[in-house]
Amino acid sequence: MAKTRGKRKAAPGDVASNRQAAYRYVLLERIECGIVLTGTEVKSLREGKAQLKDGYATIRDGEVWLIGVYIPPYAPASRANHEPERERKLLLHAREIARLQSKTAERGWTLVPTRIYFKDGRAKVEIALARGKDTHDKRESIRDRDVARDVARELRDVGR
Repeated sequence: MAKTRGKRKAAPGDVASNRQAAYRYVLLERIECGIVLTGTEVKSLREGKAQLKDGYATIRDGEVWLIGVYIPPYAPASRANHEPERERKLLLHAREIARLQSKTAERGWTLVPTRIYFKDGRAKVEIALARGKDTHDKRESIRDRDVARDVARELRDVGR
């Protein structure tokens, strides 16, 4: 298994995952959505290329839009390529959109993409209903992660 420098790869089966989202937000609920893509975007995703780090979703005119997600141009397409950071429409049922809109409006929550993957040959996006973390919450997350790592290290050393 090859080591990666700085960036970690997406989970098995995922095209891209937003590991930064769990650090920046408290993820309350996850929803699977379809996504409207062009042909070159699908081909680029099949190559395993996308960045979700700065992405978010917003609701406009009863439709959910994915903004700030980078899908690089597909090299062999040259002229007929897509715009890498264009807004992409997400596919949800009307009642799901209404429910999400009420939660984001009244409570001030946000919609954050957590991963992109293929399911039955179709690209899917998992978005999470999220609440921003305060600085002390972030410190607590770091502390919990460090404690879990230390416990795992101790358990591993006991077995030797």
